[in-house]
Amino acid sequence: MREAEIKALLLDPVSHAPVVFLKDRHSTQTILIQIGEAEAISIANELQNKEFVRPLSHDLMKKIIETLNGTVEKIVINDIKEEVFYATISLRKQNGEIKELDARPSDSLALAVRMGVPIYVNEDVFAAAAFESPFSDEDEFQDFIEQKMDLDEFKKFIHRR
Repeated sequence: MREAEIKALLLDPVSHAPVVFLKDRHSTQTILIQIGEAEAISIANELQNKEFVRPLSHDLMKKIIETLNGTVEKIVINDIKEEVFYATISLRKQNGEIKELDARPSDSLALAVRMGVPIYVNEDVFAAAAFESPFSDEDEFQDFIEQKMDLDEFKKFIHRR
């Protein structure tokens, strides 16, 4: 398994669907995962430290887990079938028992950023879906995110390599 981090949220110019940029913490390999709009808003709000008067769904999930004295240990993007990603949430119950819960990657990622837990991707998923980042360094990537964010051009660039 590889530890990954959310590097950015982008909007696919063709489908207009939100896409999560998930990067391996120890290499330049990256995975793009298409997610729903509600989950993208939830992730973006948490990454920007925005708070709401009433809890959003993922905030409620976090509160329920904490109220029951449980913890989220990690989330794992554990499979990909026909370009659909799958994930699990590792939940530690109050008695110490670990339960693996099947979940959508989008919900898993939204919960992971709220709980501050590591995100992992199975090696088989990386082998099937990862690509080398075309950016030579972190500053170049940040420039892309802040100024260009043209996912269509990025996809063309990836496919030329």
